[in-house]
Amino acid sequence: MIDDEIAGDPMDDHKWVRHSLQYLAKALVKRRFRIGPTTVRRLLKKLKYRLFGNCQSLTPWHPDREKQFRFIRRVKKLFLTAGRPVISVDTKKKELIGNVKNNGRVWKQSPTLVNAHDFLSEAVGRATPYGIYDLSHQQGSVYIGTSCDTPEFAAYAIAQWWTDPDRPRFAQEDKLLILCDAGGSNNCRYWRWKIEVQKQLADAFGIEVFVCHYPTGASKWNPIEHRLFSEISKNWAGKPLQTFQTMLNYIRDTTTETGLKVKAYLVEHVFEKGVKYDPQERDNLNLQRCHTCPTWNYIIRPHACSG
Repeated sequence: MIDDEIAGDPMDDHKWVRHSLQYLAKALVKRRFRIGPTTVRRLLKKLKYRLFGNCQSLTPWHPDREKQFRFIRRVKKLFLTAGRPVISVDTKKKELIGNVKNNGRVWKQSPTLVNAHDFLSEAVGRATPYGIYDLSHQQGSVYIGTSCDTPEFAAYAIAQWWTDPDRPRFAQEDKLLILCDAGGSNNCRYWRWKIEVQKQLADAFGIEVFVCHYPTGASKWNPIEHRLFSEISKNWAGKPLQTFQTMLNYIRDTTTETGLKVKAYLVEHVFEKGVKYDPQERDNLNLQRCHTCPTWNYIIRPHACSG
């Protein structure tokens, strides 16, 4: 009966039935079988068919993927062994601020009533959280932007973390290793990102900035995702972010049994989207690309140390 209803890859066992249980039951009834959808489901299970949804697990596979993972592991170990700072950075999912739904569930006697629609026009604003995770000290800092997620904002947040008088100190602070995704505001192909790192970090503090991007489609391997962002999401799950202060409080209250501590700051400075760079700024970059995956790995030195 289902021979003509089966689709899938003929070279493996990944197959599915094209029509619903009700359709198959009606077709069998037309063939004078006394049968209903429940029995059809039971028969399909005997044939090892199950009800599945789509599973989002496939990621783009880059030929240099494993090479880049090995390179990041090697560079990270060198920095940590030498007592130099290693940070993992990324922009967390943008959140609407106001009486809007926040995914997740929380133990309560009754549900919290929120707006029926999640429209930006009905919200207080939109938060852009840029996170920085210190691998050596297991501490996070989140800078909540109120405007756009831009390369200028990303570099600004890292610069604010560097100048924080209360951040942990390192044995050597002449170099900084930044681990980040290949996309987003710190996109590996954005000249604006490199220019801002040159101006706001390398030149401003006289440090050598080593940037390593995780391969395309491998952002979930970035340490900040599972060591900081996941804990923040669990802490405010099911709780509406009524105000920016509410969001800051939830982030600051995020802790783990292993000792995670998180700071949070509101950044009200406006960062314009789509700002073009001056070709002269690009030409003046003190940039050295690595031999291994040069698009993903590069060093930006302060101009005072060029040559």
